[in-house]
Amino acid sequence: MNTKDLRDLSAEELSTKEGELRHELLNLRFQHATRQLENTARIQVARREIARVLTVLRERELKNA
Repeated sequence: MNTKDLRDLSAEELSTKEGELRHELLNLRFQHATRQLENTARIQVARREIARVLTVLRERELKNA
């Protein structure tokens, strides 16, 4: 999901999206630890998506302040 799409979401949806991504990252880490993860690049992609969501949330927080 790109940043433009994230900016169209509400704050509640972004928080939900962040939780889903963090859960996915946790699962990816477990799969990696047990050597079941085939695409290890997915961990980095998930981390970047979390960072994008947090960036949009922070931008909104600063805009409202």
